[in-house]
Amino acid sequence: STVKQAKKLVEKERPEVWDILDEVIREHPVMLNRAPTLHRLGIQAFEPVLVEGKAIQLHPLVCSAFNADFDGDQMAVHVPLSLEAQLEARVLMMSTNNVLSPANGAPIIVPSQDMILGLYYTTIMRDGMKGEGMIFSSIDEVQFAIDNGDVHLHARITARIPQIDEHGIEIEKRFETTPGRVRIAALMPKNAKAPFELVNNLLRKKDVQNVIDTVYRYCGQKESVIFCDQIMSMGFREAFKAGISFGKDDMVIPETKWSIVNDTRGQVTDFEQQYMDGLITQGEKYNKVVDAWSKCNDKVTDAMMDTISAPQKDDDGAEAEPNSVYMMAHSGARGSVTQMKQLGGMRGLMAKPNGDIIETPIISNFKEGLSVLEYFNSTHGARKGLSDTALKTANSGYLTRRLVDVAQDCIVRMHDCGTENSITAEPAVNDGEVITSLAERVLGRVAAEDIKVPGSDEIIVGEGQLIDELMADAIDEAGLVSARIRSPLTCEAEEGVCAMCYGRDLARG
Repeated sequence: STVKQAKKLVEKERPEVWDILDEVIREHPVMLNRAPTLHRLGIQAFEPVLVEGKAIQLHPLVCSAFNADFDGDQMAVHVPLSLEAQLEARVLMMSTNNVLSPANGAPIIVPSQDMILGLYYTTIMRDGMKGEGMIFSSIDEVQFAIDNGDVHLHARITARIPQIDEHGIEIEKRFETTPGRVRIAALMPKNAKAPFELVNNLLRKKDVQNVIDTVYRYCGQKESVIFCDQIMSMGFREAFKAGISFGKDDMVIPETKWSIVNDTRGQVTDFEQQYMDGLITQGEKYNKVVDAWSKCNDKVTDAMMDTISAPQKDDDGAEAEPNSVYMMAHSGARGSVTQMKQLGGMRGLMAKPNGDIIETPIISNFKEGLSVLEYFNSTHGARKGLSDTALKTANSGYLTRRLVDVAQDCIVRMHDCGTENSITAEPAVNDGEVITSLAERVLGRVAAEDIKVPGSDEIIVGEGQLIDELMADAIDEAGLVSARIRSPLTCEAEEGVCAMCYGRDLARG
């Protein structure tokens, strides 16, 4: 037929037009980009699927890479035309090939929000649930019992679960677990390095990230992408079936709140009196008062968290479902302790526009409602927060631009510059607690000298070896306090840096 006839058919939207269109775009990747593109994962390639409707439909797991949400974000679609461009898009930019974040080498296709809530809910274990103490011989049997309603998702059961031992042979092992956890086990790839113990506990966001990281390291990219997809569907489905929601009564105000507040008021009166008597200066009084109120705030928060997180019993003596707000915050799905504190504890100290802290805190919470004075104090902080946010983005954008301009031509040109210099890596410690362990610090770097177990000649990492996950764990277990590693800072390459000083390419593992 002629072009003119074809045009008519398209305008009439005949069914065969869609089939032909489908055929044309099959195996043809398109690139999606969301502004602002702050890192290379802001543009990724996808296989398009034709849908009715005028909106781009995006896979939930790539949203964190784009920093996208479904509240009206706009994205640009680019179609690579030449064969080379298509090949490049498919091999380098396909979303399935970009599992890791170039910033830290951790997986970036991690479930969030609803999915996390669903997985958390699935892996809860409660006492006295229907079917407690049942014993199952296989995963299918458990699934069958759930579908029949013979056993609750959270019941304490014993199940036989196939595992792979270190010789690669499939063996059956018995675990005390819950039907919900068995369900997740059914999705796990079969691998000795990804055992059931990995998911046989309450899964919070951090744990899900660890599971995905382990699966990626030991089972390969294809397996882990499929696993993430399944775990996503499961999270959504279970969250939907659980029907978790909360009302005003789920915000529990601790009974001890007013006694704690009144104690603190007494202390503050004492400080005022000491100041009047000339025993302490204005500045000392201010510090003492602020300190007393922030301690009071912490106590009220702890009391609230204890009340909310304590397991409750329902009418027939079984353990009741955990508080929904607590589940959302504890699982890492949404919300935090600070937000819960403002809703059910006390709002606490507020800042003046100049950044000083106002001595009198907001004692009410949002559930009780704020007094007029408290509300006025609260508006200071709110406005400052908004203006700070608006001003911060400009600064960080400018800094990024300058850094990129400097580092643009710093590329890896040689394997080894042969430098003798190195830096000493130590764990990052703040107020006596370790923020970043030594293992996290040295992971993916090259050892500058043999790293040995303290007090013996056993070598964990030889000089010039890349430190991988297993070695990093061994370093932590050996209790080392520092290690010497190669670093781009000490690299002596003529142009750019050398591969040995740079270490592992985080984006590709």
